[in-house]
Amino acid sequence: MTLQRLGTGIGWRPEIADAVERMPGIDWVEVVAENTCPGHLPESLRRLRERGVTVVPHGVSLGLGGADRPAEERLAALAERVAALGAPLVTEHIAFVRAGGPLTASPVLEAGHLLPVPRTRDALDVLCANIRIAQAALPVPLAVENIAALIAWPGEEMTEGQFLYDLVDRTGVRLLIDVANLHTNHVNRGEDPAKALAELPVEAIAYVHVAGGVERDGVWHDSHAHPVPPAVLDILTDLASRVAPPGVLLERDDLFPEPAELERELGAIRAAVAAGGGGADGPWEPPTPPAAAEIHEITDATRQRVGLAQAAVLSSLVAGTPVPEGFDRVRMGVQARALAAKRADVVAKVAPELPEILGAAYRGAFLAYAQERPMTGGYRRDALDFAAQLLRDGRTGGGGTHRRLRAWWLARSGSAPRRRALLRRA
Repeated sequence: MTLQRLGTGIGWRPEIADAVERMPGIDWVEVVAENTCPGHLPESLRRLRERGVTVVPHGVSLGLGGADRPAEERLAALAERVAALGAPLVTEHIAFVRAGGPLTASPVLEAGHLLPVPRTRDALDVLCANIRIAQAALPVPLAVENIAALIAWPGEEMTEGQFLYDLVDRTGVRLLIDVANLHTNHVNRGEDPAKALAELPVEAIAYVHVAGGVERDGVWHDSHAHPVPPAVLDILTDLASRVAPPGVLLERDDLFPEPAELERELGAIRAAVAAGGGGADGPWEPPTPPAAAEIHEITDATRQRVGLAQAAVLSSLVAGTPVPEGFDRVRMGVQARALAAKRADVVAKVAPELPEILGAAYRGAFLAYAQERPMTGGYRRDALDFAAQLLRDGRTGGGGTHRRLRAWWLARSGSAPRRRALLRRA
């Protein structure tokens, strides 16, 4: 099935919704799937769709690289969003986002972010099996994205390009190539972006992400909150010299600049693609994946091996257990701090009342809480648990802050018995 050409797009976010509607030359937008409600689409997205602007849902929580099979309810929710948006394809990540559970006889831990899978045969087998499950459940083609990484797994058996080539060959899945992530992995892991592009099947690309980041202490952070650097545009030009990308999209998730600055970045992206000359352009038919009846399901032993390794890594990052052998301890520390900081930032967005109530004390209090409490549910649950712990421990500063936080928690918490127990402790 040949995909349509998308053109130039931008990540739709509520903070820039009005600006995106007015921007010239926007052919399509991408939305975070988990942030959309099929029955209550924002009016801005409705208007864009009515104008013929394509909207693509981009998932962040499926965890296709995790040891467990993709959850049926998550796949159903993603399919529902595809239908609501009339999307021609749907995208996700080559990553794991949680670990633990029955496979490893350990508590389920949530990363709250995308973590890299090891480029090993076992991990590839699990990823291929999970992608086939997802493909069978989704009504449109699936494309998967390479991710940025602060850490590298010891004992990897393939380069990123080889890993992606085999993935496409075995499943027929499309690729979403993030050139900013290739740059991140160049700085953080010493991987050559040109070599990755030379090895992967560029003809399988569904579209391309472009984003900015920032370097601190020799580590590149894929922030999506800073301007796109020239090095990322150079990788985009290299990619465009090899293949005409069907679509290119600017991602920006925070510290949004004025619309004119976003338009300048889109112009630089178009210029980088044009400088590449368009590469080879022609329809690509993906390999035909095996029929469901022919798929050889991997063994639970394979899933368990992958699961145990991922659980050990995630537990080290979010629960303070020892760093697994072979990992760079300094980089693992950087990654752990980055996960905690992202967790604090996202909780502040889903529950903006908390930083308003706690003021300048919010961030320090949340980071202290995160050191003690790994995330085991979503961010909204995390916000409630954070508030509950502050109330239990009397770390609210007292007075009006305590009363406001208690009122906020009571208005959003679960059953009455739990509320009464909390009030006694508080």
